[in-house]
Amino acid sequence: MSTQQAPEDGQSGGDRDDSSRDLRSVLVTSVLNLEPLDEDLFRGRHYWVPTTQRLFGGQIVGQALVAAAKSVSEDVHVHSLHCYFVRAGDPKVPVLYQVERTRTGASFSVRSVKAVQHGKPIFIFQASFQKLQPSPVQNQFSMPIVPAPEELLDHEALIDQYLRDPNLQEKYRVGLNRIAAQEVPIEIKLVNPPTVSQLQRMEPKQMFWVRARGFIGEGDIKMHCCVAAYISDYAFLGTALLPHQWKYKVHFMASLDHSMWFHAPFRADHWMLYECESPWAGGSRGLVHGRLWRQDGVLAVSCAQEGVIRVKPRVSESKL
Repeated sequence: MSTQQAPEDGQSGGDRDDSSRDLRSVLVTSVLNLEPLDEDLFRGRHYWVPTTQRLFGGQIVGQALVAAAKSVSEDVHVHSLHCYFVRAGDPKVPVLYQVERTRTGASFSVRSVKAVQHGKPIFIFQASFQKLQPSPVQNQFSMPIVPAPEELLDHEALIDQYLRDPNLQEKYRVGLNRIAAQEVPIEIKLVNPPTVSQLQRMEPKQMFWVRARGFIGEGDIKMHCCVAAYISDYAFLGTALLPHQWKYKVHFMASLDHSMWFHAPFRADHWMLYECESPWAGGSRGLVHGRLWRQDGVLAVSCAQEGVIRVKPRVSESKL
């Protein structure tokens, strides 16, 4: 991994105190800690498995980026990645990551990674790395104005608040209890969470503050990019379902592809604002776009994903 440092100034860790430095993020110590088997061949194991009992897509993306980053020199850094999920991952067995050194150039290098289980590819991935090249051509959108993470309820407290509301319909109560039972290695604080009465008229947009659980430290930017790759897939595709969740329940939902562009250094164990929106859904697919903002207003990462979404009509509670 490279020695380039992730930023300290301008990106606060929020309400995390120094004692958390004793708790290394499980994303670094376990999830993204690949076992080398041979040159450009690695084995990855699992930490958190969703209720679908399929491997979490963000884990596969993050592990593939770790494998790719181990095959490039210290002075190049990922600027984009593009990948396809071609088969469901089996949580009962490890994943093998095979790296191909597609091209090593003077400024840009490309690495291809194939993730394999049971002798078949489940995921194909390409990442491009670049040497730092300053340029006077710079611009970015403005970060949305939102409450600071310190002013918001964490995910667990928000879910508890919903569950204590006597007006919450049972169809939402079941889903919230399922979410609350999951041990996810990231922290989330939803911006402008909807009231119970607003759940039936939501737009395909959401924003939430997010960071890795535990301490990662300045470290190097390559590891923080790998952690961000893991984080970027969480709750992302669900943005496309927000206007429809009151009428339909998910029968099957899975990522088809995922892309990321890395713009500026950041720390994944400090709060970043994840701005998500779905410009289109149809044909049993949904498209989502995302931006990860540092707290100082710098756009750190852009993301895009398409996924398959199959639903069933909800049974009216009056008919239960």
